[in-house]
Amino acid sequence: METPRPSNYNTRQGGLILDYFSSLGDRHVQATEIAEYFRQRKETIGLTTIYRHLEKLVNAGLIHKYFLNEGESACYQYISNAGEKGEHFHLKCENCGTLIHLECKTLEKIKRHILKEHQFRINALKTVFYGQCKNCLGDDRS
Repeated sequence: METPRPSNYNTRQGGLILDYFSSLGDRHVQATEIAEYFRQRKETIGLTTIYRHLEKLVNAGLIHKYFLNEGESACYQYISNAGEKGEHFHLKCENCGTLIHLECKTLEKIKRHILKEHQFRINALKTVFYGQCKNCLGDDRS
């Protein structure tokens, strides 16, 4: 199945970036990782061009943009069926930096509870829980 493209996204570089995202599944990446991917493949796509195309993809609803820590670069994630990926939470390992995409019915219940009982709407796309991933927990000998 061909990756859907915004009408203003007909450049070769834009197509390469979108195809790269469609190959990632749910994985999150930063612009510098995208630049490194293309550099290793001898594709000349500069960081400024990547950022410009990322904003087009965000505006077209094809990728999500996340800011996980203040002062850090944004992460981007492909929406596999444009517009169908719902809100989800994230887990970030404080040791290795692994970012885990989390869809959890229990957290959705908590989100609804907070809205109903506390009149506060949580933005799940900006909600990150910090701790240790299973790999780092295994390394923790203390």
